[in-house]
Amino acid sequence: MKIKLPTYVNNAISLLVDAGFEAFAVGGCVRDSLLGTVPKDWDITTSALPNEVREVFLDFKVIETGIKYGTVTVLIEKQPVEITTYRIDGEYYDSRHPSAVTFTRSLKEDLARRDFTINALAYSDETGVIDEFDGIGDLERKLIRSVGNPDKRFQEDALRIFRALRFSATLDFCIESETEKSIKRNAELLNNVAAERITVELLKFICGVGERVTKILIEYRDIFGIIIPELKPSFDFEQNNKHHIYDVYDHTAYSVGLSEPDVEVRLALLLHDIGKPSTYFTDDNGVGHFYGHAKDSAVLAAKALKRLRLSNEMYDNVLALVKYHDYPITEEKKIIRRRLNKFGPDLLRKLMKVKRGDSLAHNPKYARPLEELHAVEKAVEEILNDESECFTLKDLDITGTDLMEAGFKSGPKLGRILKNLLREVMDGELKNEKTELLRRAKEYETRRN
Repeated sequence: MKIKLPTYVNNAISLLVDAGFEAFAVGGCVRDSLLGTVPKDWDITTSALPNEVREVFLDFKVIETGIKYGTVTVLIEKQPVEITTYRIDGEYYDSRHPSAVTFTRSLKEDLARRDFTINALAYSDETGVIDEFDGIGDLERKLIRSVGNPDKRFQEDALRIFRALRFSATLDFCIESETEKSIKRNAELLNNVAAERITVELLKFICGVGERVTKILIEYRDIFGIIIPELKPSFDFEQNNKHHIYDVYDHTAYSVGLSEPDVEVRLALLLHDIGKPSTYFTDDNGVGHFYGHAKDSAVLAAKALKRLRLSNEMYDNVLALVKYHDYPITEEKKIIRRRLNKFGPDLLRKLMKVKRGDSLAHNPKYARPLEELHAVEKAVEEILNDESECFTLKDLDITGTDLMEAGFKSGPKLGRILKNLLREVMDGELKNEKTELLRRAKEYETRRN
């Protein structure tokens, strides 16, 4: 079984082998290559000790990225390659770090410490794939299975619990039964994992294969309740409304899986209804309602998103999508211009994707027709592709300087005049022409005086 290694990776392996050591590409890069996808990163494992690795690469820039654990990064042909010495880990004291690391000359001992069989694969052109734990078989079976005792693997590094879910979602693989049982037994260990590490895996998971993502969200909901406790009140919360065929949490899970794999869209959908339990009431006919739930969802989402430590941009975008997920949008041009003014093109497009995912998870008898959503999306693009359209102050054919030159005084009042002009132009009540805009601005003044 031949894998095409990048030149710089082959060169690194060759330098180590020529110096008398074993060296192999290892882990996810081998897995991805066997699955026919291009690896993002290439890692090398070697029998050379860290000081021996440094000696082999004296002529290269070497960064001691994790020297305590036997890892250095070498820049070869301007490409970073992580090279790690074969090792055996001691007992783990915090569900992440081993109390001690022992270097070994045995590749099998090194592969035995890895998380899943599909990641415990090594390769070199000289030996081909080395597979000590039937990782290739699990790739063929589309199975996520721990290397050795799953309890031990998860207790060593609790993040592996969520990594199993992430790999299942992104690769569309099932989770082997003993590994699955161990995930559920050890779920509470995720409380020991730093938020930043969980977030990295969560954002990858949520963009996985839609149907698999939904299935995992439902089957492993207790894990998501640990990561995002704000979700827990929605578990088994019946909606008692003809528009819904699922409880609040299952509706959430389906809306995520049925949406486009955009990380902000899917994260917003994961949180969009967490305010429903706190706003629920039934009318005299026993029908459930959740008036104002989007506002409550946004308040709770803000807490969850801060805890996940997202970038400021992602935090702001996801929060806006949650807050306005049920904001009315029709294909009427003036409404769309107003929404473009409020959200901007990119966020409005994402908001439409949120609405689509939300709608697809409703009772199909009463859901907003997809044709209607499509008509709105089409109208949005028509406006964006029309250079004569106006939905921002920059699009107005008049500026504050123009108004001041016409005798208007600078200050807040000038800004209000420009905003009023923009509103009338967006609503189709006024032409976006300088003379017309100036005439209208003077009318504002006359009326005020």
